[in-house]
Amino acid sequence: MLSETLSWPFFDDEHRTFAGKFSRWADATLPGLPHDDVDAACRARVKALGEAGFLDAVVPSAYGGTHDTLDVRTLCLAREILAFRDGLSDFSFAMQGLGSGAISLFGSEELKKKYLPPVRQGKSIAAFALSEPEAGSDVAALAMTAKPDGNAHVRLDGAKTWISNGGIASFYVVFARSGEAPGARGLSAYVVDADTPGLTVAERIEVIAPHPLATLNFEGVRVPLTNRLGAPGEGFKVAMATLDIFRSTVGAAALGFARRALHETLTHASSRKLFGAPLADLQLTQAAIADSATEADAAALLVYRAAWTKDKGAARVTREAAMAKMYATEVAQSIIDRAVQLHGGLGVTKGVKVEELYREIRALRIYEGATEVQKIVIAREALKQQPPKPALAAE
Repeated sequence: MLSETLSWPFFDDEHRTFAGKFSRWADATLPGLPHDDVDAACRARVKALGEAGFLDAVVPSAYGGTHDTLDVRTLCLAREILAFRDGLSDFSFAMQGLGSGAISLFGSEELKKKYLPPVRQGKSIAAFALSEPEAGSDVAALAMTAKPDGNAHVRLDGAKTWISNGGIASFYVVFARSGEAPGARGLSAYVVDADTPGLTVAERIEVIAPHPLATLNFEGVRVPLTNRLGAPGEGFKVAMATLDIFRSTVGAAALGFARRALHETLTHASSRKLFGAPLADLQLTQAAIADSATEADAAALLVYRAAWTKDKGAARVTREAAMAKMYATEVAQSIIDRAVQLHGGLGVTKGVKVEELYREIRALRIYEGATEVQKIVIAREALKQQPPKPALAAE
C-alpha cells in the first residue's frame, strides 16, 4: 500500500508530507463533490484542487508552483492518491498538468505568466489537443495544418478528436503541420484559447467511464505566432517531452485503481462466506490475492523508478516511462478483473466500486500511447543500448 511505498528510497520527506496531507484532504473533500453532471463535476474538482493549493504541483515555482521544475514523483503520488478514491478527480488533476505541461516546458515568459497562474488556481481548465481522426499514437501522421496568415499569425484548419476536457477547457495546446520538413519534423505547437473564432466543438464523445471528451473542428482559426511553443517545426519535440513527464503518471493512476481493487478484494474476501467459511480461506482466492499484491508492488517500483530518474535530472526517461505505463496499466486491468470475479454478481453491479474500477481502467491501456506502442518504444530503446558485436579474433 502507499504507506509502505513511501518508505522506499525514491522519496524525500517532502513527498511523505505531501502524500499525508493530500490523502487527508481527499478523504474529507471528494465525497462531497458533485458526480451526476460530468462537466460540472470536473469543474468542481478543478476548483477544489486549486483552492486547496494542490494544483501548485502542476506548474513551476516561478508561477506559483511548488517546485522549480515539475516534480514527477509528486505528480505520480497525487494521481495514485486520487485514483484510489475517485477516477474523475484523478482525471481533473491530470489534465491540468498535461494540458499546461507544454507551456511550462516550452512557453515564452509571456505565455507562462498568462496561462499558468490561472491553471494553478483552478480558475482555468487546460487541454492537450494532439490526436486526430487518422492520427493517434502515430503523431508524425498529423494532418491539421498551420499556414501563415500575414506576418504575425497562423491559420489552423483541421480536426482533433478524443480530446480530454474538450468542450469545457479554457484553452488547448494544439499540434499542427507547419511544413518545415516532412513527417515529425514539420509540426509545431500553439496555445489556442477556447473562444477563438473558428474553433467549435463538433461532438461530445461518451465513453464507458464518463469523462468530458470531444471532437474539435478548426476552420480558419487565427492564432498569433507569439502563441507558438518552441521553435517552428519543434511540435514533435514539444509533444514527446511533455509525454515523457506525464506518461509515468498514467502508470501511477493505474496503480491507484489497482490498489483500490486489491483493497476491495481483501475486504470482500474476508467477510464473504462460502461453503461455511470466509472466501479468503480458499486457496484459489489466496492465489489471486498473491498475484494481485505482487503485481501492484512491481508496478509501483516501475512507476516510481521512472519518476525518480526524471526528477534526478535525466534528460529523457523514454524507456523507463514506457515500461511503467505499459506494465502498470496492464496489471491493473488484471487485478481489477480478479476483483470483479471474486465479487461474483456484485462485481458487475452498477454502484459497486469494482464495477466502476473495471470501466475506469480500460482507457488507460490506450491513451498517451497504447500498450502495443509502448512495446515498440521499449524495444527500440533496448536495441539502441545493445553493445556492438565483438569482432572475431583473427585465426
